[in-house]
Amino acid sequence: MQTRSTFANRDAFLGVTFALLAAVGFSAKAILVKLAYHDSVDAITLLALRMVFAVPFFIGVAIWARRHHAEPLDAHDRLLVLGLGFVGYYLSSYLDFLGLQYISAGLERLILFLYPTMTVIISALLYKRAIGRMVIAAMALSYAGIALVFLHDVGAREGSIVLGASLVFASTLSYSIYLVGAGHAIARIGTMRFTAYASLVASAACVLQFLAMRPLAALELPVRVYGLSIAMAFFSTVLPVFLLSFAIRRIGSGSASLIGSIGPVSTIYMAYAILGESISWLQIAGSALVLAGVLVISLNSKRETK
Repeated sequence: MQTRSTFANRDAFLGVTFALLAAVGFSAKAILVKLAYHDSVDAITLLALRMVFAVPFFIGVAIWARRHHAEPLDAHDRLLVLGLGFVGYYLSSYLDFLGLQYISAGLERLILFLYPTMTVIISALLYKRAIGRMVIAAMALSYAGIALVFLHDVGAREGSIVLGASLVFASTLSYSIYLVGAGHAIARIGTMRFTAYASLVASAACVLQFLAMRPLAALELPVRVYGLSIAMAFFSTVLPVFLLSFAIRRIGSGSASLIGSIGPVSTIYMAYAILGESISWLQIAGSALVLAGVLVISLNSKRETK
């Protein structure tokens, strides 16, 4: 019994640690993108570089997953992978990279963190589910928080705020549509295989977009940009995906997602420390409202699935 308890405690500790590292890794992406933009690289080129450096890992996972799921994908599964990979990974990432050209990393991460509110709305529209008063109040809280952070950035004159925020909001909407549809696909295909295949679809879309819209001369970039792209591919794309999977296996998806709420906070402080972005009481208050609203919605969703 004591040995079993020791293993359980160790698994819980590792699960929490992995979830925290995954949240920080995902959040660091915005910091790396903003740093790369200092060298005048555009969103299309930077996104293509990120996916090219991540592709070998996705291929490796796809091969591993294929060996553990011998049954081939049927036509319906292929369409799901293509459609959701395009909308959820490619389109969402592209809009996010575009938006980061105009707004702060902190505001970008908070807008992205609104995805649970959007999945609630989309699910309610698709499946004709009523939204409870508590969830509506939590959503109002979250969007009020975004408004406060938005006002902070307007006061700080952080670029074209409306355009950037709109692009990142569209990115979040795209990712939310993916999440609503991904549940069915993952149940049929398997988590790791679906993630690897959908990521490969997004990678192909990013590379094709670059080849169609940019000359190869656009790759003549400082070594620093390539270093940041590699870091983005490994530390903010591939590694967090695996860490999150390991965390979910040890502490469950509900606990892992709640721990992930540290992401926006870590982005704000990393942006302050690395990018020199300002932190005000208005921004802290707005962040607290967003986190509170999303946590209420997440806890409510977890309760409904029991």
